[in-house]
Amino acid sequence: MNRWEFDGPLHTERLELRLMTPDDVAAVHSWMSDPDVVRYQLYEPRSLEVVTEKVAEYGQARVLADKGDYVQPAIVLDGEVIGAVYFTIASADDETGEIGWVLRREHWGRGYAREAAARMLDVAFDEVGLHRVYAELDPRNEASVALCRRLGMRHEAHFVEHMWFKGEWADTGIYGILAREWRA
Repeated sequence: MNRWEFDGPLHTERLELRLMTPDDVAAVHSWMSDPDVVRYQLYEPRSLEVVTEKVAEYGQARVLADKGDYVQPAIVLDGEVIGAVYFTIASADDETGEIGWVLRREHWGRGYAREAAARMLDVAFDEVGLHRVYAELDPRNEASVALCRRLGMRHEAHFVEHMWFKGEWADTGIYGILAREWRA
């Protein structure tokens, strides 16, 4: 596994992935405060004050080298922040990472999350040198399940009533892909 530092924007056909800045707070707040967008996130809708703190934190997270290291770049379309992609090192010893994504509601269904996640998978496998990446999600989130499949990820596990989540027991689904599968 290699040490990787987010030292400049990443590009896709339509998007730019870059570190968050204080100028992004309003855009990030627009999804972090939307109950429909955060329905399957591990947090409730957030206040502007909390989002301001989170954006500052995310803007400083730039290295992937050890367990717990993460990056959460903004997904930018034509200069507008429309979401974020999350990537963390789950195990340095096992060369494993975890990926996640979120988009503002008005940008759902247009392939932006797939494009951003695919770029982060390129980084994970080709630059960081990971062996495996997985996504952990609520199986009721049909859009994220479909995205995992479009990325070539396989359904690896389904844990029934795995966690107490927003006032109810919720299942957890695990989708994964290996470096050799991604390259194929």
